[in-house]
Amino acid sequence: MHYNCLIVDDERPLAESTAEYFNLFQVSAAAVFDAAACLSFLEKNTADLILLDINLQESSGFDLCRRLRQKTDIPILFISARQSDDDILLALNIGGDDYIQKPCSLSILLAKVRAVLKRCAQPDGDNWSDGRLTVDFGTGRVMLDGEMLRLKAMEQRLLCYLVKNRGRVVPKEELFSEVWKDSVTGDGTLNVHIRHLREKIEVDPNEPQLIRTVWGVGYIFEEAKG
Repeated sequence: MHYNCLIVDDERPLAESTAEYFNLFQVSAAAVFDAAACLSFLEKNTADLILLDINLQESSGFDLCRRLRQKTDIPILFISARQSDDDILLALNIGGDDYIQKPCSLSILLAKVRAVLKRCAQPDGDNWSDGRLTVDFGTGRVMLDGEMLRLKAMEQRLLCYLVKNRGRVVPKEELFSEVWKDSVTGDGTLNVHIRHLREKIEVDPNEPQLIRTVWGVGYIFEEAKG
């Protein structure tokens, strides 16, 4: 069976009530309560997005995310009451697409989930290529030297937005509002995603030629010279 959202949280009443709320608003959702149940669920079902808590009884959301990233690139949104920068950066570095801090109202949580689902499903025609890197805006697929590049959902969306606006300095605030659809997304989240993109598409990530930093403003995607 296919679901829009799989909720993985060891707080059973909270997970169940969140799934029930989502279902009321036509976002099909299911809830499981530990890592083993999540992996078992995904063997028999599919989901467009995973909403993942960090604390999971005998395991952790971090460990589960690492295991999931070996098998799937679907968006993973961490949700946790833990608010340290270390936790947020770790979540993003191991494959999380976003980090939502508890407490968060169900209406706000639903809006965030819907925004991600819409971004992932939204068609957009045409494509761009410099001969080495190809970005298909319709499917979101990215090819590098003829090979399919595995990107997380937010990395994919960020790259597409920068490429569409190539040659123009894109302010950080614009990336927050147009890519994340969230004005409170912080610099740390953006910096991690930019670094990951550079590691995947630049010849030398330490001397980036495609995604350039404009200090104090934002980023510019420059087409490769030659």
